[in-house]
Amino acid sequence: MKTIVCLEPNRLIQTDTSKPEPGAGEVLLRVARVGICGTDMHAYRGNQPFFVYPRILGHELSGVVESIGDGVDGIAAGDQAALIPYVACGSCAACRKGKSNCCTSISVLGVHADGGMREWFVVPAKQLLVVNDLTLDQAAALEPLAIGAHAVRRSGLKQGDTALVIGGGPIGLGVMAFAKSRGARVIAMDIQEDKLAFCRSWAGVDETINALEAPLERLEALTGGDLADVVFDATGSVRSMEGAFQYASHGGSVVYVGLVKADIKFHDPDFHKKELTLLGSRNATMEDFAAVVEAVRSGAVEPTGYITHRCEFDELVDRFESWLQPEAGVVKAMVQFE
Repeated sequence: MKTIVCLEPNRLIQTDTSKPEPGAGEVLLRVARVGICGTDMHAYRGNQPFFVYPRILGHELSGVVESIGDGVDGIAAGDQAALIPYVACGSCAACRKGKSNCCTSISVLGVHADGGMREWFVVPAKQLLVVNDLTLDQAAALEPLAIGAHAVRRSGLKQGDTALVIGGGPIGLGVMAFAKSRGARVIAMDIQEDKLAFCRSWAGVDETINALEAPLERLEALTGGDLADVVFDATGSVRSMEGAFQYASHGGSVVYVGLVKADIKFHDPDFHKKELTLLGSRNATMEDFAAVVEAVRSGAVEPTGYITHRCEFDELVDRFESWLQPEAGVVKAMVQFE
Protein backbone atom coordinates (compact mmCIF):
# COMPACT_ATOMS: atom_id res chain seq x y z
CA MET A 1 0.00 0.00 0.00
CA LYS A 2 1.07 3.60 -0.54
CA THR A 3 2.55 5.18 2.58
CA ILE A 4 4.07 8.60 3.29
CA VAL A 5 6.90 8.70 5.84
CA CYS A 6 8.69 11.62 7.48
CA LEU A 7 12.20 10.16 7.42
CA GLU A 8 13.88 13.11 9.16
CA PRO A 9 13.27 16.84 9.52
CA ASN A 10 12.33 18.45 6.21
CA ARG A 11 12.09 15.14 4.36
CA LEU A 12 8.91 13.32 3.37
CA ILE A 13 8.92 10.33 1.03
CA GLN A 14 6.20 8.17 -0.50
CA THR A 15 6.93 4.46 -0.34
CA ASP A 16 5.20 1.08 -0.42
CA THR A 17 4.51 -0.95 2.73
CA SER A 18 2.54 -4.12 3.36
CA LYS A 19 -1.21 -3.92 3.83
CA PRO A 20 -1.93 -4.92 7.45
CA GLU A 21 -4.60 -7.24 8.83
CA PRO A 22 -6.56 -6.59 12.01
CA GLY A 23 -5.94 -8.72 15.09
CA ALA A 24 -8.20 -9.31 18.06
CA GLY A 25 -9.87 -6.08 19.17
CA GLU A 26 -8.64 -4.24 16.08
CA VAL A 27 -10.19 -2.71 12.97
CA LEU A 28 -8.80 -2.25 9.46
CA LEU A 29 -9.71 1.23 8.26
CA ARG A 30 -9.54 2.30 4.63
CA VAL A 31 -8.29 5.84 5.08
CA ALA A 32 -10.27 8.51 3.23
CA ARG A 33 -9.19 11.89 4.66
CA VAL A 34 -6.20 13.11 6.66
CA GLY A 35 -6.02 16.65 7.99
CA ILE A 36 -2.68 18.44 8.24
CA CYS A 37 -2.13 20.34 11.46
CA GLY A 38 0.52 22.33 13.31
CA THR A 39 1.83 19.16 14.96
CA ASP A 40 2.60 17.69 11.53
CA MET A 41 4.26 20.88 10.40
CA HIS A 42 6.36 21.18 13.55
CA ALA A 43 7.36 17.52 13.22
CA TYR A 44 8.38 18.09 9.62
CA ARG A 45 10.54 21.04 10.69
CA GLY A 46 12.06 19.14 13.63
CA ASN A 47 10.41 21.32 16.27
CA GLN A 48 7.89 18.87 17.73
CA PRO A 49 8.51 17.61 21.28
CA PHE A 50 7.90 13.92 22.04
CA PHE A 51 8.81 12.97 18.46
CA VAL A 52 11.24 10.50 16.89
CA TYR A 53 12.03 9.69 13.24
CA PRO A 54 11.17 8.03 10.97
CA ARG A 55 7.44 8.43 11.54
CA ILE A 56 4.24 8.02 9.53
CA LEU A 57 2.29 11.20 10.25
CA GLY A 58 -1.48 11.53 10.31
CA HIS A 59 -3.71 11.77 13.38
CA GLU A 60 -6.66 13.82 12.10
CA LEU A 61 -8.38 11.29 9.92
CA SER A 62 -11.53 9.56 8.79
CA GLY A 63 -12.17 6.44 6.79
CA VAL A 64 -14.38 3.46 6.13
CA VAL A 65 -14.13 0.20 8.07
CA GLU A 66 -12.97 -2.58 5.76
CA SER A 67 -12.76 -5.49 8.21
CA ILE A 68 -12.75 -6.20 11.92
CA GLY A 69 -10.84 -8.58 14.16
CA ASP A 70 -12.19 -10.97 16.75
CA GLY A 71 -13.93 -9.55 19.78
CA VAL A 72 -14.98 -6.25 18.20
CA ASP A 73 -18.53 -5.11 18.93
CA GLY A 74 -20.40 -2.00 17.83
CA ILE A 75 -18.45 -1.54 14.59
CA ALA A 76 -19.19 -3.21 11.27
CA ALA A 77 -17.61 -3.31 7.84
CA GLY A 78 -18.82 -0.31 5.86
CA ASP A 79 -19.11 1.99 8.87
CA GLN A 80 -17.65 5.44 8.51
CA ALA A 81 -15.41 6.37 11.42
CA ALA A 82 -13.20 9.09 12.86
CA LEU A 83 -9.97 8.37 14.67
CA ILE A 84 -9.41 9.21 18.34
CA PRO A 85 -5.61 9.15 18.20
CA TYR A 86 -4.84 9.21 21.93
CA VAL A 87 -4.03 5.71 23.17
CA ALA A 88 -4.02 5.72 26.98
CA CYS A 89 -3.01 3.04 29.46
CA GLY A 90 -6.21 3.26 31.54
CA SER A 91 -4.48 2.66 34.87
CA CYS A 92 -2.04 5.50 35.63
CA ALA A 93 -2.70 8.43 37.99
CA ALA A 94 -4.11 10.58 35.18
CA CYS A 95 -6.32 7.84 33.76
CA ARG A 96 -7.70 7.06 37.22
CA LYS A 97 -8.73 10.71 37.46
CA GLY A 98 -10.56 10.48 34.13
CA LYS A 99 -7.82 12.46 32.39
CA SER A 100 -6.78 9.95 29.75
CA ASN A 101 -5.80 12.89 27.56
CA CYS A 102 -2.63 13.32 29.64
CA CYS A 103 -1.94 9.67 30.47
CA THR A 104 1.59 9.22 31.80
CA SER A 105 2.38 6.81 28.97
CA ILE A 106 0.09 8.22 26.28
CA SER A 107 0.81 7.24 22.71
CA VAL A 108 -0.62 9.61 20.12
CA LEU A 109 -0.97 7.92 16.76
CA GLY A 110 0.94 9.92 14.18
CA VAL A 111 3.21 11.42 16.87
CA HIS A 112 4.54 8.80 19.29
CA ALA A 113 3.48 5.89 17.06
CA ASP A 114 2.88 5.62 13.33
CA GLY A 115 -0.26 7.31 12.08
CA GLY A 116 -2.63 7.14 9.17
CA MET A 117 -0.85 8.70 6.21
CA ARG A 118 -1.33 5.46 4.28
CA GLU A 119 -4.08 3.68 2.40
CA TRP A 120 -5.04 1.27 5.19
CA PHE A 121 -4.58 1.64 8.91
CA VAL A 122 -5.09 -0.96 11.66
CA VAL A 123 -6.20 0.61 14.94
CA PRO A 124 -7.72 -0.62 18.21
CA ALA A 125 -11.49 -0.59 17.87
CA LYS A 126 -11.80 1.60 20.97
CA GLN A 127 -9.93 4.36 19.12
CA LEU A 128 -12.66 4.74 16.49
CA LEU A 129 -15.82 6.82 16.66
CA VAL A 130 -18.58 5.66 14.30
CA VAL A 131 -20.11 8.71 12.59
CA ASN A 132 -22.13 7.46 9.66
CA ASP A 133 -24.22 10.64 9.60
CA LEU A 134 -21.25 12.98 9.07
CA THR A 135 -19.28 13.63 5.91
CA LEU A 136 -15.73 12.33 5.62
CA ASP A 137 -14.44 15.90 5.82
CA GLN A 138 -16.43 16.59 8.98
CA ALA A 139 -15.26 13.35 10.57
CA ALA A 140 -11.60 14.14 9.88
CA ALA A 141 -11.98 17.56 11.51
CA LEU A 142 -13.38 16.28 14.82
CA GLU A 143 -9.98 15.86 16.49
CA PRO A 144 -8.65 19.43 16.16
CA LEU A 145 -12.03 20.82 17.18
CA ALA A 146 -12.04 18.52 20.21
CA ILE A 147 -8.75 20.08 21.33
CA GLY A 148 -10.42 23.50 21.29
CA ALA A 149 -13.51 22.18 23.07
CA HIS A 150 -11.32 20.60 25.76
CA ALA A 151 -9.43 23.85 26.36
CA VAL A 152 -12.66 25.79 26.79
CA ARG A 153 -14.15 23.18 29.14
CA ARG A 154 -10.95 23.05 31.17
CA SER A 155 -10.83 26.84 31.51
CA GLY A 156 -14.17 27.07 33.31
CA LEU A 157 -15.23 29.88 30.94
CA LYS A 158 -18.72 31.15 31.77
CA GLN A 159 -21.49 32.99 29.97
CA GLY A 160 -20.71 36.70 29.94
CA ASP A 161 -16.94 36.23 30.39
CA THR A 162 -14.50 37.85 28.00
CA ALA A 163 -12.20 35.37 26.25
CA LEU A 164 -9.12 36.44 24.34
CA VAL A 165 -7.92 33.77 21.90
CA ILE A 166 -4.41 34.35 20.57
CA GLY A 167 -3.71 32.51 17.32
CA GLY A 168 -6.09 32.25 14.38
CA GLY A 169 -5.12 28.76 13.20
CA PRO A 170 -7.38 25.69 13.32
CA ILE A 171 -6.91 25.08 17.06
CA GLY A 172 -7.51 28.71 17.94
CA LEU A 173 -10.57 28.77 15.70
CA GLY A 174 -11.97 25.77 17.54
CA VAL A 175 -11.40 27.51 20.86
CA MET A 176 -13.23 30.57 19.54
CA ALA A 177 -16.19 28.54 18.30
CA PHE A 178 -16.68 26.70 21.58
CA ALA A 179 -16.08 29.82 23.67
CA LYS A 180 -18.87 31.46 21.69
CA SER A 181 -21.09 28.45 22.34
CA ARG A 182 -20.68 29.10 26.08
CA GLY A 183 -22.00 32.62 25.69
CA ALA A 184 -18.66 34.36 26.15
CA ARG A 185 -17.58 37.56 24.47
CA VAL A 186 -14.74 36.37 22.22
CA ILE A 187 -11.86 38.50 21.01
CA ALA A 188 -9.40 37.06 18.48
CA MET A 189 -5.76 38.14 18.22
CA ASP A 190 -3.30 37.38 15.43
CA ILE A 191 -0.61 39.13 13.41
CA GLN A 192 -2.28 38.53 10.03
CA GLU A 193 -5.33 40.48 8.94
CA ASP A 194 -6.54 37.70 6.66
CA LYS A 195 -6.63 35.31 9.61
CA LEU A 196 -8.50 37.85 11.72
CA ALA A 197 -11.05 38.26 8.94
CA PHE A 198 -11.47 34.48 8.91
CA CYS A 199 -11.98 34.48 12.69
CA ARG A 200 -14.86 36.91 12.17
CA SER A 201 -16.45 35.05 9.27
CA TRP A 202 -16.05 31.44 10.45
CA ALA A 203 -15.99 31.62 14.24
CA GLY A 204 -18.16 34.71 14.58
CA VAL A 205 -15.86 36.43 17.08
CA ASP A 206 -17.03 39.71 18.56
CA GLU A 207 -13.82 41.70 18.09
CA THR A 208 -10.35 41.27 16.60
CA ILE A 209 -6.95 42.66 17.56
CA ASN A 210 -3.83 42.81 15.41
CA ALA A 211 -0.99 41.76 17.72
CA LEU A 212 1.40 44.12 15.89
CA GLU A 213 -0.69 47.23 16.55
CA ALA A 214 -0.64 48.20 20.26
CA PRO A 215 -2.58 45.09 21.29
CA LEU A 216 -2.68 45.77 25.05
CA GLU A 217 -4.06 49.27 24.54
CA ARG A 218 -6.64 47.90 22.10
CA LEU A 219 -7.74 45.21 24.58
CA GLU A 220 -7.99 47.77 27.38
CA ALA A 221 -10.18 49.94 25.18
CA LEU A 222 -12.45 47.03 24.29
CA THR A 223 -12.86 45.91 27.91
CA GLY A 224 -12.96 49.23 29.74
CA GLY A 225 -9.58 48.42 31.24
CA ASP A 226 -10.66 45.07 32.70
CA LEU A 227 -8.75 42.90 30.20
CA ALA A 228 -9.74 39.27 29.51
CA ASP A 229 -11.19 36.84 32.05
CA VAL A 230 -9.55 33.96 30.19
CA VAL A 231 -6.65 34.18 27.76
CA PHE A 232 -6.14 31.18 25.47
CA ASP A 233 -2.81 31.00 23.64
CA ALA A 234 -2.95 28.68 20.64
CA THR A 235 0.16 29.93 18.85
CA GLY A 236 2.99 27.61 19.85
CA SER A 237 5.18 30.74 19.94
CA VAL A 238 7.46 31.42 22.91
CA ARG A 239 7.11 35.17 22.52
CA SER A 240 3.34 35.03 22.37
CA MET A 241 3.01 32.57 25.24
CA GLU A 242 5.26 34.64 27.49
CA GLY A 243 3.33 37.78 26.61
CA ALA A 244 -0.11 36.24 27.22
CA PHE A 245 -0.07 37.06 30.95
CA GLN A 246 -0.32 40.81 30.32
CA TYR A 247 -3.75 40.39 28.71
CA ALA A 248 -5.38 38.57 31.64
CA SER A 249 -7.55 40.42 34.13
CA HIS A 250 -6.94 40.40 37.86
CA GLY A 251 -8.27 37.05 39.05
CA GLY A 252 -8.18 35.74 35.49
CA SER A 253 -6.67 32.70 33.80
CA VAL A 254 -4.17 31.90 31.07
CA VAL A 255 -4.59 28.64 29.17
CA TYR A 256 -1.77 27.26 27.04
CA VAL A 257 -3.40 25.30 24.23
CA GLY A 258 -0.39 25.44 21.94
CA LEU A 259 2.85 23.57 22.56
CA VAL A 260 6.40 24.75 22.03
CA LYS A 261 9.74 22.99 22.44
CA ALA A 262 11.20 25.60 24.80
CA ASP A 263 11.19 26.99 28.32
CA ILE A 264 8.55 29.60 29.15
CA LYS A 265 9.30 32.52 31.50
CA PHE A 266 7.00 35.02 33.17
CA HIS A 267 7.37 37.90 35.63
CA ASP A 268 6.26 36.56 39.00
CA PRO A 269 5.27 39.90 40.64
CA ASP A 270 2.68 40.54 37.90
CA PHE A 271 1.51 36.93 38.05
CA HIS A 272 1.20 37.14 41.83
CA LYS A 273 -0.52 40.52 42.10
CA LYS A 274 -3.22 39.43 39.65
CA GLU A 275 -3.56 36.02 41.38
CA LEU A 276 -3.63 34.44 37.95
CA THR A 277 -4.35 30.81 37.17
CA LEU A 278 -2.11 29.15 34.58
CA LEU A 279 -3.46 26.02 32.89
CA GLY A 280 -2.05 23.60 30.36
CA SER A 281 -4.54 21.99 27.99
CA ARG A 282 -3.51 18.78 26.26
CA ASN A 283 -5.38 16.72 23.67
CA ALA A 284 -9.04 15.88 24.41
CA THR A 285 -11.28 13.28 26.03
CA MET A 286 -14.30 11.33 24.85
CA GLU A 287 -16.47 13.96 26.52
CA ASP A 288 -14.93 16.59 24.25
CA PHE A 289 -15.34 14.47 21.12
CA ALA A 290 -19.00 13.92 22.02
CA ALA A 291 -19.50 17.68 22.42
CA VAL A 292 -17.95 18.34 19.01
CA VAL A 293 -20.02 15.66 17.28
CA GLU A 294 -23.18 17.17 18.76
CA ALA A 295 -22.12 20.67 17.67
CA VAL A 296 -21.47 19.48 14.11
CA ARG A 297 -24.71 17.51 13.95
CA SER A 298 -26.71 20.51 15.15
CA GLY A 299 -25.01 22.86 12.71
CA ALA A 300 -23.57 25.00 15.51
CA VAL A 301 -20.09 24.31 14.11
CA GLU A 302 -19.34 23.53 10.48
CA PRO A 303 -15.73 22.35 10.19
CA THR A 304 -15.65 22.05 6.41
CA GLY A 305 -15.79 25.85 6.28
CA TYR A 306 -12.22 26.13 7.47
CA ILE A 307 -10.72 23.65 4.99
CA THR A 308 -8.88 26.02 2.66
CA HIS A 309 -6.47 23.69 0.83
CA ARG A 310 -6.72 20.15 -0.55
CA CYS A 311 -4.67 17.64 -2.45
CA GLU A 312 -4.72 14.02 -3.49
CA PHE A 313 -2.55 11.58 -1.56
CA ASP A 314 -0.06 11.23 -4.43
CA GLU A 315 0.44 15.02 -4.48
CA LEU A 316 1.26 15.52 -0.79
CA VAL A 317 5.05 15.10 -0.86
CA ASP A 318 5.31 17.84 -3.49
CA ARG A 319 2.70 20.11 -1.88
CA PHE A 320 3.64 19.91 1.79
CA GLU A 321 6.52 22.38 1.79
CA SER A 322 4.45 25.07 0.08
CA TRP A 323 1.69 24.74 2.67
CA LEU A 324 4.16 25.81 5.37
CA GLN A 325 4.71 29.20 3.78
CA PRO A 326 2.70 32.08 5.33
CA GLU A 327 1.79 33.45 1.91
CA ALA A 328 -0.06 30.20 1.14
CA GLY A 329 -2.82 31.28 3.53
CA VAL A 330 -3.44 27.76 4.81
CA VAL A 331 -6.01 27.48 7.58
CA LYS A 332 -6.69 23.75 7.31
CA ALA A 333 -5.28 21.48 4.61
CA MET A 334 -6.90 18.15 3.83
CA VAL A 335 -5.45 15.14 2.03
CA GLN A 336 -7.98 12.94 0.27
CA PHE A 337 -7.62 9.37 -0.87
CA GLU A 338 -10.60 9.15 -3.21
